[in-house]
Amino acid sequence: MDEAPRRPRPLDELVLTVVVDNGTDTLSSVADGVPELPEVVGHVLRRAPVELPAGEEGVEVFGHLCVACHGFSVLATGRVGDEEHTVLFDAGPYGDVWVDNAERLGLDLAAVEAVFLSHWHWDHSGALPDAVGAISTARAAAGLDAPVVVDLHPDRPDQRGTGAPGRRMVLLPPEPTLAALESAGGRVENHAEAHLLAGGFFLGSGEIPRRTAYETGLPGHRTIRGGEVVDDPLILDERYLAAVVRGRGTTVLSACSHAGVVNACLAAAEATGEPIDLVLGGYHLAGAAMEPRIGDTVRDLRDLVAPTLVAPGHCTGWRAEVALADAFGASYAPSAVGARYTLSAVG
Repeated sequence: MDEAPRRPRPLDELVLTVVVDNGTDTLSSVADGVPELPEVVGHVLRRAPVELPAGEEGVEVFGHLCVACHGFSVLATGRVGDEEHTVLFDAGPYGDVWVDNAERLGLDLAAVEAVFLSHWHWDHSGALPDAVGAISTARAAAGLDAPVVVDLHPDRPDQRGTGAPGRRMVLLPPEPTLAALESAGGRVENHAEAHLLAGGFFLGSGEIPRRTAYETGLPGHRTIRGGEVVDDPLILDERYLAAVVRGRGTTVLSACSHAGVVNACLAAAEATGEPIDLVLGGYHLAGAAMEPRIGDTVRDLRDLVAPTLVAPGHCTGWRAEVALADAFGASYAPSAVGARYTLSAVG
């Protein structure tokens, strides 16, 4: 791991598999030219067929579909020539869901070198101990001695939630402890600053600069730490993960975009020196307090950031998804559990 905020190595290929997301969609078509493979097609291509009458073959798919739940997790594999490196970005909330979905998708867990947590929110961190344990078991079975790195922001809260009328908070469950992650076989590394990981294939950000006037955090958000409850709308521990595919530009994984998805994209483009290609994750434009930002966000994504593809999921919300689909047309490639994006170098 390197704390110097250098640019990531340009990749020949980047494959992103959505392991956890709020939505499942096995039937919608994908626009021509969009490098997204729906979950059902992946099963058809991967699973062995069975013989049917009259010499036909069939692939049983619907008994193997992933489970959707409120959370987010993506497996990212980069390739340069014959060299590959794999990072898990977040793990979602439930360990059993993550482990089951990983098995259904046929993921090579032994290849995972690092687990990168975008921010301390249980719908992204809750499954970390089980995911790290499953990865550690797979690596040991493959004869790999190096433990999986668990890349965290050091400013860990005990628990988080949002304010509600009166003195009652809407709470997320307590965050996993560092001891639990180490007991699962992980090697915890704390990084508050931008750094490269996994052979320099990926750039993990530090604190995301707040540049736009309207992306002002999550209203009502509160953090519990050491017995003290504090207002914490900015959630400054949030980080994005970025990679560059040669000739295409920068992919941004922004799990919840509490810093603002436009802010995250502007920072990633500056850090990598490349235009934005794909923006995958939660844009967090759902809820009465957030929905007034939809118009400004969609405008600036379209006109200022100008990504090749937008792939919203998780906490984006249906109103924002409709607006994004209208603005981006065939460049709209929404995230769903089990979807796979394959970005190949151009030129």
